[in-house]
Amino acid sequence: MKILIIGGTRFLGRALVNTAKMRGHNLTLFNRGQSNPGLFPKLEQLTGDRKENLSALIGRKWDAVIDTCGYEPWVVRRSAERLANSVERYVSISSISVYADLSRPGVDENGAVEQLPEGADETFAMEKYGALKALCEQAAEQTMPGRVLNIRPGLIVGEYDPTDRFAYWPWRVSLGGDVLAPGRPEHRTQFIDVRDLADWTVRMIEQKQTGIYNATGPREPITMGELLEASQKVSGSSARILWVSESLLLENNVQPWSDLPLYLAESDPSTAGADQVSIQKALNAGLTFRTLEDTLQSTLEWAKSRPAGYAWRAGLTREREAELLALASAQSAPPEV
Repeated sequence: MKILIIGGTRFLGRALVNTAKMRGHNLTLFNRGQSNPGLFPKLEQLTGDRKENLSALIGRKWDAVIDTCGYEPWVVRRSAERLANSVERYVSISSISVYADLSRPGVDENGAVEQLPEGADETFAMEKYGALKALCEQAAEQTMPGRVLNIRPGLIVGEYDPTDRFAYWPWRVSLGGDVLAPGRPEHRTQFIDVRDLADWTVRMIEQKQTGIYNATGPREPITMGELLEASQKVSGSSARILWVSESLLLENNVQPWSDLPLYLAESDPSTAGADQVSIQKALNAGLTFRTLEDTLQSTLEWAKSRPAGYAWRAGLTREREAELLALASAQSAPPEV
């Protein structure tokens, strides 16, 4: 098949390229040429800014386009309009953040989506992320009705992840010593290896699938305790995992998800279902998963390959972690007699 990828040189994009190449597809990349421009020298690369100039796409034909970086509805609409007569299928990489209510477990593809506040424009801002992603899905479907595959991933993890939201844990555990873990070891979490998402997306294109699918994992529920235990096993670390109460963390302005990746505060009812989204439809459509150990191993190897002194984008600094562990120890110490 002939596949056009909008993006293609960062994280999910490069995983999609690797999968599609391995499966024998003919690829074209369309991007600004700014991120990893020499990454795939043997592939056809079209240069352009989709917000300003789509002329490089004129007169071409592809079986499908994968849009990895649609964040503003007007941009997606413009891209879909340009490609409507050039591709058979539009694949939009969206997000489970589109759901208006993640307070209950088991939200599926029929769940209501976020709406932009009255008077808000379509310019990208993180506080509008979910609503804008929902509008991006709608823009593609309205332009190419019945020809759109909307994939809603949860947290995408693995090598080349620019956010560090998953890599922090296997890396930190590998360093050994006392590791601060948030809340309870039974706390559920969800994520999907970027390679699993890429493999399934390409297979869905081969099968000419359309519609909306949640795509996260793993197949069976996983807890933070299991994740950290597997991180110890993979890294061969003797780290000691110390669970610190959510109340102490919140009282000391520790931010779930950013300071402590993968962790959502259990005291916040609005996110009670954010790590228990239904993926049954995707499983029925053939979504499969690598082992947790495989994901941790590849992520850790990549994380350790980065330059010394790399500034992590998520997680606690060692100094902040030590400070919080000291507070937790003092709080649990028996009173002096």
